[in-house]
Amino acid sequence: MKRSVSIQGHQTSISVEDAFWTEFRAISARQNRALASLIAEIDAARPADANLSSAIRLFVLADLRRRLAEAEATSS
Repeated sequence: MKRSVSIQGHQTSISVEDAFWTEFRAISARQNRALASLIAEIDAARPADANLSSAIRLFVLADLRRRLAEAEATSS
């Protein structure tokens, strides 16, 4: 699904599936950060040849992996 976002005052659209977008919003809430702030951070850190939608998906995946590893470490 396409979503319109603003990055440093510039409108753009990203295509991120609902499951990723839901999790991205949850990350934003857990970190007590605005979505726009997270998007700007991801945009600034991504390689020039990577698209923003993919970078957001990878960010969500990395967060889920990190939380799973933390949960496994505390349950051992």
